[in-house]
Amino acid sequence: MLDFPQWRRIWLWGLTLVACLAAVPSFFALTGQDYPDPLKAAYDQSVNLGLDLAGGSHILLEAERSQVAAQRLETMEESVTAEMRRADPRIRIGDISRRDGRLSFMIENPVDVDRARDLIEPLTTGAGLTGQRDWTIRVVDGQRMILTPTEAGMDMAVNNAMETAVEVVRKRIDALGTREPTIIRQGDNRIVVQVPGLQDPGELKALLGQTASLEFKLVDVEASAADTQAGIARPGSQILPGAPGSDYEGATLAVRRLGGIKGDTLTDARQSFDPQTNEPVVNITFDSSGGQRFAKLTRENVNRPFAIILDDQVLSAPNINEPILGGTAQISGGFTVESANNLAISLRSGALPVDLAIVEERTVGPDLGQDSIESGILAMGIGSLLVILLMVVTYGRFGMYSTAALVINVVMILGIMAILNTTLTLPGIAGFVLTIGAAVDANVLINERIREERKRGRRVVAAVENGYKEASRAIYDANVTNFIAGVLLFLFGSGPVRGFAVVLVIGLFTSVFTAVVLTRMWVAMWLRKKRPSDLHI
Repeated sequence: MLDFPQWRRIWLWGLTLVACLAAVPSFFALTGQDYPDPLKAAYDQSVNLGLDLAGGSHILLEAERSQVAAQRLETMEESVTAEMRRADPRIRIGDISRRDGRLSFMIENPVDVDRARDLIEPLTTGAGLTGQRDWTIRVVDGQRMILTPTEAGMDMAVNNAMETAVEVVRKRIDALGTREPTIIRQGDNRIVVQVPGLQDPGELKALLGQTASLEFKLVDVEASAADTQAGIARPGSQILPGAPGSDYEGATLAVRRLGGIKGDTLTDARQSFDPQTNEPVVNITFDSSGGQRFAKLTRENVNRPFAIILDDQVLSAPNINEPILGGTAQISGGFTVESANNLAISLRSGALPVDLAIVEERTVGPDLGQDSIESGILAMGIGSLLVILLMVVTYGRFGMYSTAALVINVVMILGIMAILNTTLTLPGIAGFVLTIGAAVDANVLINERIREERKRGRRVVAAVENGYKEASRAIYDANVTNFIAGVLLFLFGSGPVRGFAVVLVIGLFTSVFTAVVLTRMWVAMWLRKKRPSDLHI
């Protein structure tokens, strides 16, 4: 019991001091005071405040189910065309249509219908062990084949698109350097985004509103200028508008619909400057597969223009003067440094699989949060004073040890939260208040056990030793069950619930450390020094 060697005391005091010093910036942040510049140079990591405390932006995004359906039709058309060309070039198809949410096409030779159906059949079944059919096939008039998406396949496609969209949104927001955003799905096709501390959501909206669907397509050089201006496309082509700020702003361009390259093979995108014009540009890098496809496209189409398309708008249409074999390319289009950097972030994080429209937006001011912080600190202060008074009156010296442990416990929680870069929410403040009672509860168990041991006639040292030993069992059991509950809250909760769970779990560890380990060291040092013959507890 009294065996606390010097190295162990140094270790415990050092650990306590580090955690307490880490909490200093957080005290300045919570009280609204400026953190001194000399201290910032050494350490300025403070607890992040959640949306309910620091204010910020709340945005509700919604995806269009019809767009997912249109994308599936386009993907199926490309898959069917590629499969026919790969498996049996003799099978020729034509009169392709995507009207009424279905894909239909004519098989030129009726003899090839059965063979074509066999080739297309594997494309209509979803991946996985279920073998779910995503498309139905039927043949009308002996030669026209019609592929219709099933409802189950459509639901799965929407779900996959939304799961991907959530991850893309998360990457984009994290790239902005914001702290602890809340990004969760709401219903089938909505995403809730909450960013604490962001009072001007303009940049965020611009970033989230950009699909960043990058494509490279060959320009239809045979299309007439009159037809292009009138929006009339030749078979196999499409008319796209120019992007704002680009050389094609206010104009249109005809490009080939199929045979291009999508930007889903990008590995990097960085804002840079054109060495000749010094204009902001975006340099992109493909992976090995994308680099090979890009090299093949440019090699086979030297001296032909190809369009760089972002979100179905033409940024530029440079001429392919020579094959581009390095797997890199440059995107220009009247960018500013800020817009080029945002585009680079969007491309690095991946393209959104579907457009996200902002259906609700609100900015939460920090005033209510500051009131909550002040009320929480007041409640914690009153609760702490009452607990301290009760402990000192009831247990004397041991009550003072418990009081010191309680104060250190609160400070250590703030310090550890700052080190882990976690977020403090309004329920987290409630967790602090709850932790005060839970932390002192351990000392109550220990002190009452020591009393019982003294009443049984044990000597002072034996009573203290047995008191800590026996009470620790109940303390550990209680904290393990609370820890399990806290972990479950964190795993299955979201937003404020997670904030409460974080404070709860951290508080469990610090309360055991301060109430059991630190107080035991203090009591051992006192017993070793004073050698009392009796305890007033």
